[in-house]
Amino acid sequence: MTGVTSWAIPEGAVLNLGMLLERNARYQGEKTALVYESRRLTFRQMRERVHRAANALAAAGVRKGDRVASFLPNSLEILDLYWAAARTGAVMVPLSTLLRGPGLASLLADSGARALVAAPALAETVESIGSGLAIPPGSRFLTGGATRPGWMSWDAAVAAAGDAEPPDAGIRPDDPYNIIYSSGTTGLPKGIVLSHRTRIAYATLFASSWRMTPESVVLHAGALVFNGAFLTLLPALFLGATFVLLKQFDPGRFVEVVAKEKVTHVFLVPSQLIALLATPGFDEETVGSLEMVGSVGAPLHGEHKEELARRLPGRFTELYGLTEGFMTILDRDAPPEKLHTVGAPPPFFEMRIVTADGRDAAVGEVGEIAGRSPLLMDGYWNRPRQTAEAVRDGWLYSGDLGSVDADGYLTLADRMKDMIISGGINVFPRDIEEVAARHEAVREVAVFGVPHEKWGEAPVAAIVLARPGAISADELRTWINERVPAAYQKVHEVVFHDDFPRSAAGKTLKREMRDKYWAGTGGRI
Repeated sequence: MTGVTSWAIPEGAVLNLGMLLERNARYQGEKTALVYESRRLTFRQMRERVHRAANALAAAGVRKGDRVASFLPNSLEILDLYWAAARTGAVMVPLSTLLRGPGLASLLADSGARALVAAPALAETVESIGSGLAIPPGSRFLTGGATRPGWMSWDAAVAAAGDAEPPDAGIRPDDPYNIIYSSGTTGLPKGIVLSHRTRIAYATLFASSWRMTPESVVLHAGALVFNGAFLTLLPALFLGATFVLLKQFDPGRFVEVVAKEKVTHVFLVPSQLIALLATPGFDEETVGSLEMVGSVGAPLHGEHKEELARRLPGRFTELYGLTEGFMTILDRDAPPEKLHTVGAPPPFFEMRIVTADGRDAAVGEVGEIAGRSPLLMDGYWNRPRQTAEAVRDGWLYSGDLGSVDADGYLTLADRMKDMIISGGINVFPRDIEEVAARHEAVREVAVFGVPHEKWGEAPVAAIVLARPGAISADELRTWINERVPAAYQKVHEVVFHDDFPRSAAGKTLKREMRDKYWAGTGGRI
């Protein structure tokens, strides 16, 4: 991919993700590797499943470099495919089960997927693509023992394939491992190509950052198709820790599983954390085994950070970052006065704050966040122009605004595209959101700009209440406007929502709430 450089590996070195499961199965084969619903698999059992999946793909004609798409909810099968790709050199393309017709068709076509493994409940969604589906029937599989015209049975395929060790695929560190499609909060998804080298860096670097050990028990409660899953999945496999997977997130079930399995590490998105804060049992007595409670995917407002720190002291960790390859970490042991930040770059990462005129910003000055790291993507799949725009001279430009303090800790301002320009003044929605989130009646808040005849744009606060009818919109607007630091931050309107529109990754889609205000104006959309 253009615009992205890589590190040299000595000739003859062997470095690919497929080595990890093989090692764990050999040296600690009877240890519990995976817990899913009522199933408990050892590393040896997991290896047998993965060998069968790899051999089934090979029998379907999948070769090194071919893309294999999954259209699956959390399941054993999607994990089988992840590790089968690591052994065979196939490139995994995990697709969200929330995709429909045109969206699914565009990503399958864009990736050039050679094979597809889907859940039976999603077969009709795939078939709705019609003639636009280029994957032949012999390479389309349904899981769960289902049979359907035009599809092969994945269960039958893996049973027939056998569990013999797949042949060496000759995988090199720079070979692509997967393509992760961005969740599309600001436009059409782009395929982010990540190599074996990059994913191995995830395994080693984050195992250290999260202070995981082979004795750790790691829980994942979100969809496995998104990059956040790899923040803990890869370190767990690297160390030979136990990985616990929930079929879907439910706060009560989460508390129950943490207590039962003595879970030590978890990452969640803000909406999940907020739900847990309102759930009985999310406390030291019941979930005290947790050593790390991480937040990822979107900024967590200060009010919720403070409550988590009170509820479970010494556990809260926050990761800010981009799948494309730059991150900062607010460590669980960071000084309390840094809780409002999103931390600092981990080892081997570098960060710059770049002003609009291209210079490095001063301490406290807002600019675009840029970074470089060992996690840098190979590029956007089949999009050299967008790759060159994002990665310039080895630096990934995030499209996010922030500033650093004298100690180098990063504070987010906002997405560049979300910034409101009101009366010629830059207004950062997050500043207003932090104020609104402190009201006891507010569960979630999203602030965005809408057209204003006098000021050009004015802030509107969309609110999900903790309890219906807890406060009126006018009362809350007055409360917010009495507390924002500057007059230009006063909200023009407060609107209530039962819930926010969200991307498949659980991120709040401000664009969908904002666009109706701009429709027909010829403006911001």
